[in-house]
Amino acid sequence: MNELRPVRALALAERAKRAAAVAGAHADDVDASGRFPQEALDAMRAELLLGLQIPVALGGEGASTAELAEVCSVIGQACAAAGMIFAMHQIKVSSLVAHGQGDAWHEGFMRRIAAEQLLLASATTEGGIGGNLRNSICAVEVADGICRLEKDATVISYAEAADAILVTSRAKADSAPSDQVMTVFLKGQYSLDKTHHWDTLGMRGTRSDGFLFKGEAPACQILPKPFAEIAAQSMLVYSHILWSGVWFGIAADAFARAQAFVKAAARKSPGSVPPGALRLAEASNLLQLVKSNILAALQQYEAAREDETRLSSMSFAVSMNNVKIASSQTILDIINHCLLVCGIMGYKNGTPYSLGRHLRDAHSAQLMISNDRILGNTSTLLLMNRQDTSLLG
Repeated sequence: MNELRPVRALALAERAKRAAAVAGAHADDVDASGRFPQEALDAMRAELLLGLQIPVALGGEGASTAELAEVCSVIGQACAAAGMIFAMHQIKVSSLVAHGQGDAWHEGFMRRIAAEQLLLASATTEGGIGGNLRNSICAVEVADGICRLEKDATVISYAEAADAILVTSRAKADSAPSDQVMTVFLKGQYSLDKTHHWDTLGMRGTRSDGFLFKGEAPACQILPKPFAEIAAQSMLVYSHILWSGVWFGIAADAFARAQAFVKAAARKSPGSVPPGALRLAEASNLLQLVKSNILAALQQYEAAREDETRLSSMSFAVSMNNVKIASSQTILDIINHCLLVCGIMGYKNGTPYSLGRHLRDAHSAQLMISNDRILGNTSTLLLMNRQDTSLLG
């Protein structure tokens, strides 16, 4: 433990910036090569960022949701893929922290995450159901204290780099598709047979390939709470807030490049306002809207986190869905504004003002999980629940 103290003595913001600097140095190559950002992961481990959320009693730092969102933003400004990997890892950790405490195996696993800086991945998508994480076709089989699972996982982000994968399935062979559990499988307890290659427009470094997953592990590695509770009380809020933190980071870096472009133009023509200045002001306004959206979600979650009934309520689900929709849509407007400000210098690769990677990465935001699917869920909820119109609600 003494080896950890010098790093933890540094402010979290400084540690995040040091990891982001490494991620940023390799971001263009990660994107161009479509490779996993190993250097960024190594830096996150060196800065002890992977165990931030683990409770202090279990060897972590007990970081708040707001602190995690800020780290997502800082790393996302440097490399969106690295920021998204950090966010997806912390979403999985949130499920362990919220639903695994009090269980001996899962508490021991959390200690390992903090001490060894383990990277967690997730297998929730499945052939035949797409991105509908609240339904499963596959079912976990439990016999003689051992669980076995085979899943056609069409997407498992950074699966080959992960130290463990949390997999959703039906609780039993005769369970309904929505009667699900989540199981932790450690590296060495599963095999991965690649079925889909990740060659995409953006977020190329997340390496979200598809696999046929086959796992066998002690049954105690199944999380003790039903996945319905896990999804509603931890995954929903952490996904939408931490993803939004990454997306804000992409937009913030695009804005910084556009602002630098306008300042350079102003220095060349003292006394005159560069033509892109008004669009920069519009982008600033939109960036503040995204920030306010995230901050409001954080405040709402902090007010609800100790109340399971409130966390599982329709009104809370509607609010968190709206956070994701608003953030994912608005960042594209911001980056488009910034691209118009920077003009051809933003359109070209290899300039200080290049925005192609930002724009391509940002387009993933509306697709993970599909905004149309989320809007469909929200529309159903609104048939049964009144919209909260209170400013203090």
